[in-house]
Amino acid sequence: MNNQYKPIQLHKPRKWPWVLFVIVSILFGTGWYAYTWLKQLDPADIFESEFVRDQVERQLGEDKAELFDLLPGLLGFTEKKTYLVLLLNNTEMRPGGGFIGTYAVVEANKGSVNVLEVEGTERIDGRTPASWNPKPIPVLEEHLHVDKWYFRDSNWSPDFPTGAQKALELYKGESGVAAERIDTVVAITTTVLEELLEITGPIEIQGITFDAQTGIETLEYEVEYGFKKRGISFAERKQIIEPFMSELMDRLTDDVFQNLDIYEEALNKMTEEKHLFVYSKDEDFQKKMDEYDWSGRMHESTGDYLLWTDANLAALKTDHAMERTLSYSLSKRPPAHELEDFHYLAAATMTYTNNGSFDWRTTRYRTYARVFVPLGSKLVSVVGSMKWDRTDEEGVVDEGIENGRQWFGTFIAIEPGETKSLEFIYRLPAHVTDDIENDSYTLFVQKQLGTINHGLTLGLDFGKTITVAKPAEDEQEWFDTSYTYSTDLHIDREFHVSF
Repeated sequence: MNNQYKPIQLHKPRKWPWVLFVIVSILFGTGWYAYTWLKQLDPADIFESEFVRDQVERQLGEDKAELFDLLPGLLGFTEKKTYLVLLLNNTEMRPGGGFIGTYAVVEANKGSVNVLEVEGTERIDGRTPASWNPKPIPVLEEHLHVDKWYFRDSNWSPDFPTGAQKALELYKGESGVAAERIDTVVAITTTVLEELLEITGPIEIQGITFDAQTGIETLEYEVEYGFKKRGISFAERKQIIEPFMSELMDRLTDDVFQNLDIYEEALNKMTEEKHLFVYSKDEDFQKKMDEYDWSGRMHESTGDYLLWTDANLAALKTDHAMERTLSYSLSKRPPAHELEDFHYLAAATMTYTNNGSFDWRTTRYRTYARVFVPLGSKLVSVVGSMKWDRTDEEGVVDEGIENGRQWFGTFIAIEPGETKSLEFIYRLPAHVTDDIENDSYTLFVQKQLGTINHGLTLGLDFGKTITVAKPAEDEQEWFDTSYTYSTDLHIDREFHVSF
């Protein structure tokens, strides 16, 4: 396939160093005079200036200032940088944050940013060479009837660095633009676009208004149905995304100078809530992403661990209508025979409520759910598994090991207006039992990338008196053997109990 390409011309040149001039001037608190001085410098000189570096460290702290040191490389001052940007639709959930409906390839060269490609993933997948035949995951093959593992389905892992590496592999195999030069993969969910529209206000593209409340739904409608009414071919149905993103970037460029604090707060929120994550081949930069928890990586944990993931399988954009609550319980169990020690039995249960109806965007929810738990856990039973939607036949339960975690997985479907639960019951490994016997228990509950705000309830009966718990229970529940707590999963949650 011919890999020649022509850079897409944006409405405005992206001279990101000018953004940096203004940001630095705001940090200095010296306003226009600092800006006037800075803009006389060669952009590369800014990064080499000890004065600038000292001011950044003074205002942001040493740890954040280390990110400043990485900017010359990221903006292409040392050499060109090429980025693969994935737009994840989290109204169609996948383990890695949402369905990859659109992607872009962006090149940074001495501070100038050029977009080399923007298109729907169905287009690159449709150009897949006949010789490229990666075998799909059995679940995808069975439920989506695909004959290959396509780029659009690459984010099957809940660990973004793992999924990003798979995305690069499949993108290269499908002869993607500049595939050999890509240094970094950046993923954002549609929630980030909503957050930005909340700040910038509505934008109008081709006579269509997009705002923070309904903009993503409007965009989905235009690329799924509205294009027909406007006389646009199916092949070009996602053409509106490029001018949409371009106009949004123009707004950000013009607005960020006056509202830096607002944008910094939004960035921190989106990274903490796992709607923006980064993987880089540059080991130093990736190390920083891991330190700031911006890499979407599965967390390491020496204690108990829980991560529930859903994979929307041909259920349209129904995730926008789904309400979920994850419940986790454990209890001490006596040995089954004289050669066995006592152990702790755990149960992870997701309760799904489908608040939608049958329409262009919403249908019965079909999901392949997996629960990731400590290595060494043993499955006991599963309640609620289905072989297929609209059947009472029990489904197959799979299990495996990924990123140092044991996982169990199965399929379930929830009709509009229906509430159902799926429960995995398993025996916790010996090291968790040993921790409890040594008077200390920790639990890390990690949210799935791209999810909004699942409920979370804990009911942990340790069989021994609790002396300290963080977060604390209500006071009337202190000093018994059970830890009961209710919260949400808009961020990761960690719990500590002492006996």
